[in-house]
Amino acid sequence: MNFRRYEPVQDEQKLMQLIHNEGEDWSCYWAEAFAGQYKKALSQSITFVAYEGDVLCGYSRSIDDCGFYIYICDLLVHPDYRGRNIGRRLMNCVTQQYPEQTVYVMSDVDDYYIKQGFRREGSVFEVIAF
Repeated sequence: MNFRRYEPVQDEQKLMQLIHNEGEDWSCYWAEAFAGQYKKALSQSITFVAYEGDVLCGYSRSIDDCGFYIYICDLLVHPDYRGRNIGRRLMNCVTQQYPEQTVYVMSDVDDYYIKQGFRREGSVFEVIAF
């Protein structure tokens, strides 16, 4: 298994296909109206990919809050590769690259992160303008 930083020229097509294959829950990234914006986000974020041979089997996308914290926004592993600690290893790529910063994950799959032994630190809410 090879873990490395995302490179748009090499990885974009395979990564977008991985996301598309995940279905409607991920359409906010792959749908035509959003795909261009998400591709830009991937290249401007802290994005890691996991490959087995030439198969892109997972990725993580994180943002740096100006040196205060790192937030893992997206974590996805292809269904055929789940259960192999790929998600955990992708998150480890972030903590290893930023050892002086606290890393948080923004989750909508809390059970996975509880199983990993991560400590809950509040929650995330959408801010709505009044």
